[in-house]
Amino acid sequence: MPIVKYPRAREPLWCEWDRKAQKCGLRHTVYAVNGDRYTGEWLDNLKHGKGTQVWKRTGAIYSGDWKFGKRDGYGSYSIPDPVTKEYKRVYTGWWKNDKKCGYGMTFYPGGEHYEGEWSGGQRSGWGRMYYQDGSIYEGQWLQDQPGGLGMLLLSNENRYEGNWKDGKKHGPGKFFYLDKGQLFEGIWAADIPKCGILIDFGRDEAPAPTQYPIPKIELADPDGVLAEAQAMFDDSQDE
Repeated sequence: MPIVKYPRAREPLWCEWDRKAQKCGLRHTVYAVNGDRYTGEWLDNLKHGKGTQVWKRTGAIYSGDWKFGKRDGYGSYSIPDPVTKEYKRVYTGWWKNDKKCGYGMTFYPGGEHYEGEWSGGQRSGWGRMYYQDGSIYEGQWLQDQPGGLGMLLLSNENRYEGNWKDGKKHGPGKFFYLDKGQLFEGIWAADIPKCGILIDFGRDEAPAPTQYPIPKIELADPDGVLAEAQAMFDDSQDE
């Protein structure tokens, strides 16, 4: 009995068109309905690899790594200056799932900038912040604020070293008043010193020392008194 060969069924034209429309691997420029533009690599119709996105409404530009449609890897984000129209860097560093994550540097209005670790789009981990008034904070961050151990160096060289919580001095710490030649060591709560000891420290080299030295403490047990007061205010061990 002869073998009958039937013609192979041809796939619908829309399947072929859809397959050809799939952007995969190669670089393409695609415009969104709202005018946004992406030029770069694709995978299964998603931004994936190296690419540049331009947002029409704000003029902002991101150039760097993408993963399945989201910023992921290393990249930089810039915005145009409203007056000069020149582009200014806002963030350069690592991203994950479309948010700042890992080490990166951010530039704020007024000349302030931060360099350090990020998590979920917030400053988190170890980092250094340069403020507009000339002061510098270096230490631990939590939920976009100083939290943990850190040092705040003021523009006049005075500095605080110790614990922080919610962006404020909180817990054991030392404040060096180098302009006066004094040192305060004690416990802080929400930026307010609650108890501690104030002593002369480098008074002879201080540019504006106090008129008289701090008198000697005459308590029978000054360390015991301080320890008792510190235990009353120090809640940093319970967190």
